[in-house]
Amino acid sequence: MIDDGTMTPENSTETTERPADAPAESHAFQAEVSRLLHLMVHSVYSNKDIFLRELVSNAADACEKLRWRAIAEPALIGDGERFEIVIEADPAARRLTIADNGIGMDRDELVANLGTIARSGTKAFLDELSDGAQPSNLIGQFGVGFYSAFMVAARVRVTSRKAGSAEAWTWTSDGRGRFEIEPAALPGAPAHGTRVVLELLEDAATYAEEATIERIVREYSAHIPVPIAFATAGEAERKALTDGSALWVKPKSEITKEEYAEFYGNVSGQWDQPALTLHYKAEGRHEYSVLVFVPSMKPFDLFDPARKGRVKLYVRRVFISDEVEILPAWARFVRGVVDSEDLPLNISREMLQKNPVLEAIGKNVTTKVLTEIGKLADTDKDSFEKVWGAFGPVIKEGLYEDPERRDDIFKIARFKTTRSGDGWRSLADYVKDLKENQTRIYYVTADTAERAAASPHLEGFRKRDVEVLLLSDPVDAFWVRSALGYEGKPFQSITQGAADLDAIPEPAKPEADKADEAPAADVAALVAHLKTVLEAEVADVRPSARLDESPACLVAPDFGPDKQFEKIIARHQGGAAFAKPILEINPRHAIVAAMTRRLADNDKSLVDDAAHLLLGQARILDGEAPAHPSDFGKRLARVMAAVLG
Repeated sequence: MIDDGTMTPENSTETTERPADAPAESHAFQAEVSRLLHLMVHSVYSNKDIFLRELVSNAADACEKLRWRAIAEPALIGDGERFEIVIEADPAARRLTIADNGIGMDRDELVANLGTIARSGTKAFLDELSDGAQPSNLIGQFGVGFYSAFMVAARVRVTSRKAGSAEAWTWTSDGRGRFEIEPAALPGAPAHGTRVVLELLEDAATYAEEATIERIVREYSAHIPVPIAFATAGEAERKALTDGSALWVKPKSEITKEEYAEFYGNVSGQWDQPALTLHYKAEGRHEYSVLVFVPSMKPFDLFDPARKGRVKLYVRRVFISDEVEILPAWARFVRGVVDSEDLPLNISREMLQKNPVLEAIGKNVTTKVLTEIGKLADTDKDSFEKVWGAFGPVIKEGLYEDPERRDDIFKIARFKTTRSGDGWRSLADYVKDLKENQTRIYYVTADTAERAAASPHLEGFRKRDVEVLLLSDPVDAFWVRSALGYEGKPFQSITQGAADLDAIPEPAKPEADKADEAPAADVAALVAHLKTVLEAEVADVRPSARLDESPACLVAPDFGPDKQFEKIIARHQGGAAFAKPILEINPRHAIVAAMTRRLADNDKSLVDDAAHLLLGQARILDGEAPAHPSDFGKRLARVMAAVLG
């Protein structure tokens, strides 16, 4: 019932077979699970109903996995056997049972899946709780749904028998730090599948009432693809709660907004309202049904290094896999179902990876998703900006990884810029507002948009009212290097190479400002001196067209990586060295003017100290520390003494 191939034990429990009469084993929960259970038992939750949705969803997954396995191994299920989830209530005993005839678990899987969690979900979930997030909005999305049972149960007993196995096992816990596992007698165990028995707390007694169960199932689980039935303990009659029909094969006109929302919750494990719902049937060369959703809230695993998609693949209503790469990795935020009529039911997961039919389906669905997001930008700006705010950093991965779709992604891409304020700007907006003689799309990359906006490299661009993209996502440093440009305008980092601003008109300078500028000959002499003094640390020194208020800045050479890309690669490679930077000085700045005068007076010692301080200040403005902090401090003290003495 709770079958997750990605989970592995993290404790030292042995995995050898035990005889059927072996005594019960007692184990401690993994530390994070113990903490999670404590929070669930002792915290106040606004919506405890979700425990039943989580257990029913687990049961449905188990049935779907066995349905797939039985294609290759028909003997795992009986002839004509029908998958079903049965919820049995015993109000007098305050007992609730959720049983399925799915794939089941063996002993080691019970220990691994219910006693430990070997993925980041639990830790991330706990971190979110520590930040004050609402638990009921997080349980499903963090993959810890089984443990929600302890919100309503004083004790949980799980009896499971894996399909094809001759053994059954029982896992028991009160959620207080330990669990027991022991062999289960075969006559009372499922033929295959799992039975979860909850001994309900006194204040949770209503969860053993038919009306409560029916309400929860219809609200949260009405469209899972496995029938759900209700039974009262001691009575043979069962009441069908759902028919297990697949929502995605129904006509859109027959589906309510509430049904879509309920299905989205089941298929995504999230509690937000989807920003987009795409439901259609494709016919022609390939026939398939699609029901996918674009969330409005970030899933917890959005930036998981594995970057796995979460779209489930069905073939003629038979679940095949939720690990097939139907959509590209940059579209991994999409949740939903694709159901093919063309793929064979017995296709292996290995064959699916390079299947031309599935590749064609994936391309078409990806195009549809991009098209619909683009339409959302035109019809509902607020919803679109929520989508872009949540998933823009992921979508932009496609600019780097998916050159064929780069133009389509550019159409929906939005950016913070020096003109955007609190909003966003598109590349079309940017190009429409190019300044006279501007031939490039300028950008600056940094760790945050605020740091990018504070870059001294922007000063000359602001003075000329030239818009600059403020790029702060890690992927930005990569895609701008591979993208040729947009509408014939290449991308240019303002921290790299010459600024090329001379051709763009700037406001006329007041005569007073012109008088403050150091003479060109004096500036040239200072530049030559600085090259000599700083030759070990910089590749070149030159006057700057990009600076207006700051005395100096560092830029990268014309060819090679820009400053932010250097930082990312250096961190990844443990501080590997790159080409020396170029130091640009502002001839219009008072400090530079003073240095030219000191140099003309042959006060080279003070100018040399000021040169190193200027370089250190440029590093600081670039978000780095001076290369030699102790030397920087000594020189600063000498200059202050000379100025103040």
